[in-house]
Amino acid sequence: MVKPVYALVGPDPFLQLQKLAQIVKQMPADVQRIDVDGERAELSEVLDELRSFAMFGGAKLVAVRNGDELISRFREPMEEYVERPSESSTLILRLNALNKTHRIAKFIAKTGVIEQCDPPPAAALPKWIVQHGKTVHKVTIDADAAQLLAELVGADLGRLDTEIAKLALFADDGRVTADKVTTAVAFQREQEVRDMTIELATGDVHAAVKRWRQLVQVDKSAEFKAVTWIGMWLEDVGAVVRGESTGKLTWKYKDRMPQFLRVAQRLGKPGHAHALDRLAEVDQQSKTGVGDAAENVEQFILMTSRQ
Repeated sequence: MVKPVYALVGPDPFLQLQKLAQIVKQMPADVQRIDVDGERAELSEVLDELRSFAMFGGAKLVAVRNGDELISRFREPMEEYVERPSESSTLILRLNALNKTHRIAKFIAKTGVIEQCDPPPAAALPKWIVQHGKTVHKVTIDADAAQLLAELVGADLGRLDTEIAKLALFADDGRVTADKVTTAVAFQREQEVRDMTIELATGDVHAAVKRWRQLVQVDKSAEFKAVTWIGMWLEDVGAVVRGESTGKLTWKYKDRMPQFLRVAQRLGKPGHAHALDRLAEVDQQSKTGVGDAAENVEQFILMTSRQ
């Protein structure tokens, strides 16, 4: 039976979305779903949605990403709501953290469900990769292949899911070996773009530009991949400039974490906002054929070194 309140707690958005999908599957096919951003949403609007009936009958679900921000801004009324939630709707809060000693956590545990969405520790990540490949992508992943994937991608479960899906396409015999991981062209190109982004993120702009120029010679879709990876880097920068915990980023930047933090702090809030706007322009230009896409990305890389 679906509960009126769920808290999906943890740093991994992939696990949160998996849990969200599982909840939706339990609801009627005609469920009316409303997604809101906790950083911008007004509580009155959220509560109006929860307390009103679905437009076409059936159930109603309100999913709040960045739910920590909504709770932070409206703690007392949020506590009041989750203590006595509407029985005709379901509220799903996607949270980075939830202190179980706080009143709101106790109320959610009483009227709903708290689901932990923490990625497995590094030592258990290869096992997760093997199991996920088997159950979701119907492919057998060798132990050494799983270890290699864990080392290359880290504990980003969404990225791992994408890479396993790609590798499954190459596994005609239903088996992924370490050699297949190493030689999968799409994977390798993705890793090159990732490495270029790490160089950019840690202040090695010369190396980033050099790698970028090499990439565009062999991969015609590189500019689209670059926009995605640079966008992920700017999300990480956003965490720094907002003063959030950066512990979950250590696996990505590893021994270059101090350089990443210096670049992020140098950008600051104004530089971060400007970079987001400029990246959106680059993305739009690439999709509409304005200018040379590869050149647009290179100019973005060089721009960050001047901020």
